[in-house]
Amino acid sequence: MKVTIFANASAKTKKVAGELHTKLLAAGFEIDDEHPDIVLSVGGDGTLLAAFHHYSHMVDQVRFVGVHTGHLGFYTDWRDYEIDQLITGLLEDNGQSVTYPLLAVDITYADTDATDHYLALNESTLKKLGSTMVADVYIQDELFERFRGDGLCVSTPTGSTAYNKSVGGAVIHPRLDALQMAEIASINNRVFRTLGSPVIVAPYETITIRPQQKSHFIFTADQMDTQPRPIEQIRYSIANRRIAFAQHRHNRFWKRVGTSFIGLDEQ
Repeated sequence: MKVTIFANASAKTKKVAGELHTKLLAAGFEIDDEHPDIVLSVGGDGTLLAAFHHYSHMVDQVRFVGVHTGHLGFYTDWRDYEIDQLITGLLEDNGQSVTYPLLAVDITYADTDATDHYLALNESTLKKLGSTMVADVYIQDELFERFRGDGLCVSTPTGSTAYNKSVGGAVIHPRLDALQMAEIASINNRVFRTLGSPVIVAPYETITIRPQQKSHFIFTADQMDTQPRPIEQIRYSIANRRIAFAQHRHNRFWKRVGTSFIGLDEQ
């Protein structure tokens, strides 16, 4: 089995990654940064997001394993003091995995015929600089609402506990194939009105945002943001590719939600 270690730059993480590297070689694993079978992300959820984007061009061919060196993360099954157990799990690996949906983003610009395509593991946002964003929102190419506010966030189920939750979105189990759109500081009064709550759409449905101003917008996909550009429309859908995590232990999603947000002790 070919593995690679993708780690952040903190001193603690470097120490854990070094120990992991030494023990992987001793156990007979091949370290291959170009064509790994498994990507071992060492750090936190942000590190795993970066690892995903680094290997997104071959996401169908790799599985991910998260090792957390801080507080418990949503993408990390292993802690920094469980290196020996992790290696045992890798040695006994039989190829099993759990897969989650990804967000496909297609952008058409107002100032060029060029289009861009992105994949996101957590979410994508669209915001306007300096003033209220006005945009028509379509679901399956039918007008749903005209939004006015700071911006819109479209997230995957795995991203529902990230920025989506902070703007009032619902928490969705990551095994569900769905997209969620949450409003960011929408304007609702006697003149302007939106639904004012998160919208969860079916796997086959698309969400399209068409800004009404031909001005510059900030677009993000996970940790990546772009230079402000005039955007014609953004179309969101569930990607035809999925991210796979090596299933070495049970992923207790609701337990993690309780531990992270309610304060339940991890068992």
